[in-house]
Amino acid sequence: MITTLTGENDVLRQEALRQYVDNFVVEHGDMGLERLDGEEAGYERMREAVQSLPFLAPRKLVVLRSPGANKEFTEKFEQFLADVAETNDVLLVEPKLDKRLSYYKQLKKQTDFKEFAVLDSNGLARYLVEYAKQQGGGLSSGDARLLIDRVGLNQLILQHEVDKLAVYDPKISRASIELLTDRTPQSNIFELLDAAFAGNIKRATALYSEQRAARVEPQQILAMLVWQLHILAVVKTAGPRSADTIAKEAKISPFTVRKSVDLARKLSLAQLKRRVADLLQIDLDLKTKGVNADEALQLYLLRLA
Repeated sequence: MITTLTGENDVLRQEALRQYVDNFVVEHGDMGLERLDGEEAGYERMREAVQSLPFLAPRKLVVLRSPGANKEFTEKFEQFLADVAETNDVLLVEPKLDKRLSYYKQLKKQTDFKEFAVLDSNGLARYLVEYAKQQGGGLSSGDARLLIDRVGLNQLILQHEVDKLAVYDPKISRASIELLTDRTPQSNIFELLDAAFAGNIKRATALYSEQRAARVEPQQILAMLVWQLHILAVVKTAGPRSADTIAKEAKISPFTVRKSVDLARKLSLAQLKRRVADLLQIDLDLKTKGVNADEALQLYLLRLA
C-alpha cells in the first residue's frame, strides 16, 4: 500500500505518522522499517529502497519525507509507483503540496491520500477535550474554548498547555487555566478596547503600556485592534442570531463572540463604522506619512474613551 500524509496541521500529521509506523513495527518488527529524506536522497536511492525486498521481516515500510522536493521524483512518479515491490508499503510525507501540480493530482488519485488541515476554534476545542482525555485528565468544551481564547490557535502550544495543566491537576478547570496560563496579546486587546469604550482612560493606557513592555510592536497592536473590530462588526450585524450560531458561521471562538456581545451593544453601527474608518486612516498614515505609531494609537484610544 502507498499512503500519502500531507497538510499544514503538523500536529495531526505527525500523530498519524507515528501511529502508522508504530502499528507497522508492532506487526512486522523494526527490521523492515527504512526512512529517507527526499531533500537529501536522490531519486535512484528512493527507487532502490522501495524495490528491495524486506530483510529479516515479512514486510517492509519505506517512509519518504518530502520526496516531492526532488524534481526527478515528481517527473518519474508514475514509474516509481510501478517499481514498488509487492512486499513493501510506502509512506509519503509531504508537509506542503502545490495543488496546481500534476504530482498533487497523482497522489490523490493513486495513493491512500490523507490531508490534515489546520483546525478552526471549534475543531481545536473538540481536539483538546479528546487530548486531555487521552492523557488521563478531563477538560470541558467550555474550558477548552477559554484556553484557546487565552493562548491562541496554535495547536502545538495548546497541546503543551494541556500537558502542563494536567500535571497540576488532571481535572483541568477554569481556575487552573487562569492561574497557570498567560493571556496572549489578542486577549488583552479586548480588555484594552473594553476599557477605552468604557471611558477608563487610565486602564486603557496601562494595558497599552503592558503590550509595549511585552515587546508587542505598534503594528501588531493595530492588526489586533483591526481583528477585534472585525469581530465586533460581525456581532453587531448578526441580528438575532445566538452567539453559538455567529461563532459557527463566522468561524470564531464562541467564547470570543460571547465576550464581544456586551461591547457591541454599547456601540451604534455608525459609531463602529467611525472607529473602523479612524483605524484605517492610522494605517494609511503609518504607511505613507511616517507618523509616530505609538502616538497615533494612543491618541486613537483616547478618542475611543
